[in-house]
Amino acid sequence: MYNISTLNKISPVGLAHLTDKYQVSDDIESAAGILVRSQDMHDMAFSKNLLAIARAGAGVNNIPLDECADQGIAVFNTPGANANAVKELTLAGLLLSARNIPAALSWAQTLTTDVSKAVEKGKSQFAGHEIEGKTLGVVGLGAIGVLVANSAASLGMNVIGYDAFFSVKSAHNLCPCVKVVDDLKDLLPVCDYISIHVPAMDATKGMFNKAVLDQVKDGTVLLNFSRDKLVVEADILAAVESGKLAEYVTDFGTDGIVNKKNIVVLPHLGASTEEAEDNCATMAAVQIMDFIENGNVVNSVNFPAVNLGPANGDTRIAVMTKGVEKPVDLALAMFADISVKAVVGGTKGSYGYVLISTDSQITSVPKADGVVRVRVIQ
Repeated sequence: MYNISTLNKISPVGLAHLTDKYQVSDDIESAAGILVRSQDMHDMAFSKNLLAIARAGAGVNNIPLDECADQGIAVFNTPGANANAVKELTLAGLLLSARNIPAALSWAQTLTTDVSKAVEKGKSQFAGHEIEGKTLGVVGLGAIGVLVANSAASLGMNVIGYDAFFSVKSAHNLCPCVKVVDDLKDLLPVCDYISIHVPAMDATKGMFNKAVLDQVKDGTVLLNFSRDKLVVEADILAAVESGKLAEYVTDFGTDGIVNKKNIVVLPHLGASTEEAEDNCATMAAVQIMDFIENGNVVNSVNFPAVNLGPANGDTRIAVMTKGVEKPVDLALAMFADISVKAVVGGTKGSYGYVLISTDSQITSVPKADGVVRVRVIQ
């Protein structure tokens, strides 16, 4: 029986996918796996029993990835599971801005008498724009960005996409009318709206700063339903105040931008739908079980993807490495005396992962330089 701990409220629909080999426990010290949403884990001490952490969502900035990798703890996320929910909120943000809905709502709530007459007299101050025929730039063409681009195109918008790591898979998912450019500079000056859909990492931190904002055309609306760290808020505020940005719409915000004119800050609602929470929890539970029972790594953010399918009674040997150029060669040398039925492995950054399938009996586990953790799954 494997103990699984939950650090946040995890959808019962997802937890229901845990088989009778697992039990949900509050005892983190004995847990083989942890399911988490938003709780900050950076100051946590991890038990030697812990094999994996699964984040029911895409972002993993609340988890110390390298520290986990150094201890042989695989960290998973659930990319795409909440993509539709974030797409819909992004479109809602787009329409909130285009039709001046937040200001109109605030004004309407002040009316107390002769409401019908006041509405007819005052509605002209909130006249907005239709999005059909306008140009939307989508920065980041992953699971969410592709959905936003396609949906906006279906609503009659001209859509331009950019992704520094644009893949063939993404290209197949994009509708033909979405134009993809190779340089962000080709997108910035021609868009009426720009929506950000890139992950938060060192390479993207503060990517929307003064230098980038200076390249957008006057009156552009910037939408950020990705991460707050992707923008420099002081530069956003300055751009809004100067009119360079007509509006900034986001579901992230700090004291510096809340309650500012032409800045719409929503609660962080991107994945806050019943469907998204169910999908994320289900995907997280299935991935953590597959790793624990079969050694397969799918959607890990700190180890490479490695998959041999179901074990089907075979013994699996999982070898985690750090700083090893050819982890497969090392793992095979370590277990040179066994019968190898299948082997697969790879690297992600400085970390490696190898999975060996065998019908041999494993009686001892040899040591080797560069090996972080070895696990025999029987």
